[in-house]
Amino acid sequence: MTTDDPLQPFLTDQLAVILDGGLATELERRGADLRDELWSARLLIEDPELIRQLHLDYFLAGADVAVSASYQASFEGFARRGLGRKESAALLQSSVRIAREARDQFWGELRDTAEIAHRKRPLVAASIGSYGAYLADGSEYRGDYNVSNRELSDWHRPRLEALLVAKPDLLACETIPCLQEGEVIVDLLDEYRDAPAWLSFSCRDGVSVCSGESFDACVELANGSNAIVAVGLNCTAPRYAEQLLRSARKVTDKPLVCYPNSGETWDSPSNTWIPNLGNGKFTDRAIIWNTSGARLIGGCCRTSPNDIRALAALLVPIASQESL
Repeated sequence: MTTDDPLQPFLTDQLAVILDGGLATELERRGADLRDELWSARLLIEDPELIRQLHLDYFLAGADVAVSASYQASFEGFARRGLGRKESAALLQSSVRIAREARDQFWGELRDTAEIAHRKRPLVAASIGSYGAYLADGSEYRGDYNVSNRELSDWHRPRLEALLVAKPDLLACETIPCLQEGEVIVDLLDEYRDAPAWLSFSCRDGVSVCSGESFDACVELANGSNAIVAVGLNCTAPRYAEQLLRSARKVTDKPLVCYPNSGETWDSPSNTWIPNLGNGKFTDRAIIWNTSGARLIGGCCRTSPNDIRALAALLVPIASQESL
């Protein structure tokens, strides 16, 4: 059975599907204290309204897809906060519900405006973050887990199943740093054929994922899976995106996804961001990413609604003009 692809109507009519931008880093900019192993998932407990408002702001900026605040959420992480399995599952599912509520509010308010003729009803993607994100030790940027495939599968499966209960439009399997975790996720997705997903890897340069393994080899994982509707990169310095995309285009025909970070680098020992050193504005190269094969384009860490508004202004009007 082939998985239905909710992205197809957007891909048919637009040059790019506009994804949202940074979640946790933008929540911090708005005053949230995320100094916690749960990171953005902490606000599912303490301030879900702040998450909902940010999702809404991304829709208003032009995003076609909101990614839920479940990246750092896990049963094990919530257990360390004293929460049981039932409570933890409910929190995971609330991340999808919050994004859906923001989407429904946006769409309801848009009905009375002229803009509705130029927009499609946005989608909600449930974030499936890496095992390293749960460890909260920076290993999602290294991929050095030292665990078996079985252990990784046993960790991912309950969270995947809980999120699917909330009925997201698709899954965002993101910031995957190594081939091993990519293989495990592909195997799991193929068990749930009604769960379309994109698979995106974090990369350390123009040829390798964070573990040092070949990005092309990771991208090729998607080719045999009907569940994967797009594949590519995220949480990667934007200066590497063009080379990675051109390389990926040679090994897969699936739509490519590209949502780099702002160009700043996270330094785990000091818990600080190292500034972008003269690589230009985040959106400067968006057209090049698109012509290099990216069809799903957004932002990751340290990007904001302003960046997504700029992406939409660059890419969506061009699509409209070419369709005339």
